Amino acid sequence: MNPPMPPEGWPQPTRHLVFNRAEWAALRANTPLSLSEAELVQLRGFNEPVSLDEVADVFLPLSRLINIHIMAARSLSSAVETGFLGRPRTAAPYIIGIAGSVAVGKSTFARLLQAVLSRWADHPHVELVTTDGFLLPTRVLEERGLMQRKGFPESYDMRQLIAFLAAAKSGADTLSAPTYSHELYDVVPGQEQRLDRSDVLIFEGLNVLQTVSNASVVASDFFDFSIYIDAETDVIEAWYVDRFLLLQQTAFQKPTSYFHHYKDLDRAQAEEVARDIWRNINLRNLNENILPTRERADLVIRKGPSHLTEELWLRRS
Repeated sequence: MNPPMPPEGWPQPTRHLVFNRAEWAALRANTPLSLSEAELVQLRGFNEPVSLDEVADVFLPLSRLINIHIMAARSLSSAVETGFLGRPRTAAPYIIGIAGSVAVGKSTFARLLQAVLSRWADHPHVELVTTDGFLLPTRVLEERGLMQRKGFPESYDMRQLIAFLAAAKSGADTLSAPTYSHELYDVVPGQEQRLDRSDVLIFEGLNVLQTVSNASVVASDFFDFSIYIDAETDVIEAWYVDRFLLLQQTAFQKPTSYFHHYKDLDRAQAEEVARDIWRNINLRNLNENILPTRERADLVIRKGPSHLTEELWLRRS
C-alpha cells in the first residue's frame, strides 16, 4: 500500500498504515451487520447523523480487528498465567481507551462501538465508562479557581481514576464509577455506576491518552487498545457551535440546567458565547493537552465535515 502523504499535522505514514474509507470497509470480511436502524436511532448523539453505512464501513471492520486482539490477548494471558506461572488465568477485561476533542463525537462513537462489540459471542459483556464522573466536583473546582479549566488534566481526580482502572485490570468482580450530570454540569453526589466483571471495558474521555512527566502511572498504562477521534480544528469548532445552539433551544431551557442563564439569548448572542467558550477553554485544551496525544493511539479516525469517517490510521504492529 502506498498511501498519499497526509495533511500537515496528521500522523505520518512511517508510523501508521493509512486506509481510505473503501479500503477499510473491505476489511469487514463476513462480519454481519446486527445493529438495526431503530437501535441506531437510540445510540446517535445530539446533532450527529450516523447511518448504518457508517456502522458497516467503519465499526464492523474495527470490531473484527478488536476481536482478533482480544482473542490473542486471552491466549497470551492464559499461556503466561497457566503455562508459566502455574495458576488460573485472571479474567480481566480488555480495556479500550477513546480520546479526542470536545464535540468531535467521542460519546456516540463509544456507544456504537459498545453495541457492535457486544454482538460478538466471544465477548458479549461490554461496559462503557466516561471520565466525566472523575471530574472534581464544581465546589472544588470553584475553590481552586479551575472552572475555566474544566476538562483540563488538573480538573480530574486522577487518583480515583487510576484506582478505578487498576481495579478493573486486576479483575475485580464489582466496580463502581462516579456519575456525572450534564444538566447539572457536576458530579452527582452519592450516585454511582455499578459494573459487574466485563469482557470489554470502553473508557472514553478527553485526556485519556495523556502522559504526565512526574506520574509513575497514567491511564493509558491500563489500555489494551486506544482510539483517537479527529477532525480539522475549524470543523470541530463548527460542530461545537451548532451543538451549543441546539442545546440553548432545548436542554438549557430547563430551570435545573447549569446553563439556564443562556436560555434567552438570540442566535447571534448564543453563537458569540459558544465561540468564546470554544476559543478560551476547549480550543486551548485541545491544543495543549489533547492533540499532542494523537500519535500515541493505536488507531486514528479522521472525520470530515459531514461527521463521516474519511481516513483511518492504524499504528504498525
